[in-house]
Amino acid sequence: MTHIVEAMHVSKVFHHTASGHPETALQDVSLTVEQGKITALIGPDSAGKTTFIRMLCGLMFPSEGQLNVLGEDITKKAEEVQDRLGYMPQKFGLYEDLTCMENMNLYADLHGIPEEKRTERFNKLFIMTGLAPFTGRLAGKLSGGMKQKLGLACTLVRSPDLLLLDEPTVGVDPMSRRELWEIIKSLVKEEHISVLVSTAYMEEAELCDDVYILNKGRILAHGTPEEIRNRSQGLSYWMPVPQGIPARVVQSALLDEEEHIEDAVPERGGVRFVIKRGETLADIQALSLYPSCKAVAIPCRLEDSFMMILREAQKRERLMEGFELDYTAKRHISSHVDIHVHNLLRTFGDFVAVDHTSFDVHKGEIFGLLGPNGAGKSTTFKMLCGLLPASGGELSVAGVNLRTARAQARANIGYVAQKFSLYGTLTVKENLRFFGGAYGMSKKKIFERMRVVLRMFNLEGREEDIAGQLPGGYKQRLAMAAGLLHEPKILFLDEPTSGIDPLARRTFWRQITALAAKGTTIIITTHFMDEAEYCDRMMIQDQGKTIALGTPDEVRKRGGDNLTMNEAFIAIVEDNRKKEAEENG
Repeated sequence: MTHIVEAMHVSKVFHHTASGHPETALQDVSLTVEQGKITALIGPDSAGKTTFIRMLCGLMFPSEGQLNVLGEDITKKAEEVQDRLGYMPQKFGLYEDLTCMENMNLYADLHGIPEEKRTERFNKLFIMTGLAPFTGRLAGKLSGGMKQKLGLACTLVRSPDLLLLDEPTVGVDPMSRRELWEIIKSLVKEEHISVLVSTAYMEEAELCDDVYILNKGRILAHGTPEEIRNRSQGLSYWMPVPQGIPARVVQSALLDEEEHIEDAVPERGGVRFVIKRGETLADIQALSLYPSCKAVAIPCRLEDSFMMILREAQKRERLMEGFELDYTAKRHISSHVDIHVHNLLRTFGDFVAVDHTSFDVHKGEIFGLLGPNGAGKSTTFKMLCGLLPASGGELSVAGVNLRTARAQARANIGYVAQKFSLYGTLTVKENLRFFGGAYGMSKKKIFERMRVVLRMFNLEGREEDIAGQLPGGYKQRLAMAAGLLHEPKILFLDEPTSGIDPLARRTFWRQITALAAKGTTIIITTHFMDEAEYCDRMMIQDQGKTIALGTPDEVRKRGGDNLTMNEAFIAIVEDNRKKEAEENG
C-alpha cells in the first residue's frame, strides 16, 4: 500500500509565543496516510491536529523529524506538493459578496484551471454538493452548511491527489454533516482521492478507514475504527432512569464516582456508561441509589474507547465547588414561567426568519433550541436575549416585556456566546471586573462574587492570565464565570461546547445540571444532538417554523422507534420538508 503521507518522529515547537515561553505543539509524531483511504485525526481542542495539517500543506515546517507528502520532503519541495493538494481550513476563505459561481471562478483562477475545463468540473461539483440551484446566490446569503459545501467545492476545483480537511463540519447541523460526508465518500470512490480529516465527531471517525487519536501533541492510539472501538469491549452498559429523576442527574452520580467509571452520557431516555477495566457493576455505589433500574450490557462504540484513552492520558479535575447535587431528588418542573413567547415574528425585509413561534420556559428548566443551519433558531435566541428586536408577537423574560423594556430584562440574563466574546487582551480578573460593572454591580459585590466564581470554575491562580491566551477549556470557564457573576435568573448558552474537548463537555454539563437543580433557567442552542438529551424540553425549528416541541422522549418517538436523538432530528426535519414540498405542489 502506497503511503501518501509519511511522518517520522515529527515535533513542532513554537518559540515566539504570546506567553514568551516555547510551546510544544507536536511531540514525536509518527503516522502514515494510505492512498485511496480516509484517515481521521481525532482529539481534544489544542491536541495539535491543525498544526499537523498545516505542516502537510507546507505552511509551516517541523522542528524535528521527517515529513514526506506525496513522496516528497515537504521542507524541500513545498510548492510542488501544494500543486497537488486540496486544503480546506476550519475558516475557509469564501468571498461573501461574490456569488457561488464567482467564488468558484476565483479559486479556479488561483489554481490556473483553463476555461475549457471549468464547465464540466463546476457542473459536477455543484450537482454533488446540491448547490446547482444556487450558483447565482451570494455566498454571504448561504446557510452555514451550504457555505461549508461551497468551501469544499472551491477546494476541489481541481482534483487533488490528497485532500486535507480541518474539522469541516464544526458548527454544522446533522443533515449538512451527513451530506458533506456523502460527498467525501463519493470523491474517494469516483476520483480515488486520499483524505486526511480532523474531526470532533466520533460518528464521523467511525466512517474512516484509519484513526489516530492525538492529545497534547502526542499520538495516544492508532487503528481502524473497529480496532479502537474494541478496546472498550465488555465495558459498556445502558440503564433506564427512575421516574422523575433526569438522566443528567443519574449521569452525574456515575461520573462523580471516578474510581470506577470511565464515562457516562444520557442516551435514549436513560444513561450509557463505561466502567473501568477490572471493575464490576457490584463495585459501583451509584447504582445502589437506583435499585429499580437494571443496567444491561450493550455493544461498545468508538466514543467509549476514545473517552477511556483520554482519561488514561489526563487526570480528572476535582469536582468544582458550588455544583453539589442531590442524586435522588425528584425533578418537579415549576409552574412559574420565566420566558413567555407567543406568536413571535421576525422579518428581514420580505424574508420571514421566525414565523409566529410560541412556547413557554419554566423556572429551573433546561430548554433546547435546535434546528438545521438557517432554520431561525439563532434569530429566536437573539430575540430572547434582547440582542435583536422582534417584528411582532409577545415576548417576556423574567416577567419583563422584552419588546418595551429590553434593558430591564437583560439585568436578569446571563449570556455565554459560541465564540469567545470576552476581552482577549484583558486578564481574567479584569474581564470579571468589567462585566461586573456592566451589570451594575457595586465594587464590594463584584469582589465577593469574583471570589465565588473563580473558585467555582477552578480559575484560582489564573487571575492575572491574559484571557486570549487561555486554553479553549479555560476560556469557556471564564465565559461561564462572567455570565454567572451577577447571579442571573436565566442563563443563555449559544453553542457553548463548540470547539471544546469531550472531557470539558462532560464537566460543563455537570455544572449546568447543578445550576438547573438550584433554580437557574437555561436556554441552550447546540449542534451536538446528543446534548439535546440533557434538556427537559426542546424545540426544533426549520424554515422559521416550529416543527417539534416536547421532552427528549417525545421528540425521539416523533422521529421513529428506538432512534438516537441525531437520527430522530434528521427524520423529523426530512419528514417536515417532504410534507411542505407536497403541499406546495
